[in-house]
Amino acid sequence: MRLHALFTGAFVVTALLGATSASAQVTKVTLPGTQNFSRLETTVACSGATTPEAVPELKKMGFASIINLRVPTEPDANVEAEAAAAKAADIKYFNIPFNGQSPDPAVADKFLATITTKGNEPAYIHCHTGNRASAMWMIKRLVVDHWDVDKASEEAAALGLSSPALKKFAIDYAQSHKK
Repeated sequence: MRLHALFTGAFVVTALLGATSASAQVTKVTLPGTQNFSRLETTVACSGATTPEAVPELKKMGFASIINLRVPTEPDANVEAEAAAAKAADIKYFNIPFNGQSPDPAVADKFLATITTKGNEPAYIHCHTGNRASAMWMIKRLVVDHWDVDKASEEAAALGLSSPALKKFAIDYAQSHKK
């Protein structure tokens, strides 16, 4: 498929150019059925709104799981339809509703338990715009990977984190959950 070849070519070029970089490279991809798709090498992709029609292509791209952070009552969330598409495509699916207006540390706990479970990476993480997905990935980088705040913030911004409130939530969560 031309889209897959284009993505693979862009990914290889980006990976080669960024091989000496201190942090991983993020590539932006146009994939029908997604918004704000940003892929972090082969580990993770964070995205905005995603339709069930995109799920088979995500499976072809090699993702082991989908982590949907949308609250089922959000307009056009389609959580049930996306779950059904994931089942049909034989890709693990998790809905971990995360309200960005009132972030709950228990949701971050559940996200970390999911993302660190063997067999769930590479993971495709999404919400409506990519803000919540990028914030959760930043938490993972800070708490699990023990990255410093500047490095994790830079990567999260490249993935789509633009909300100062969600960035603060990620940093505060990480500071209270140091291992």
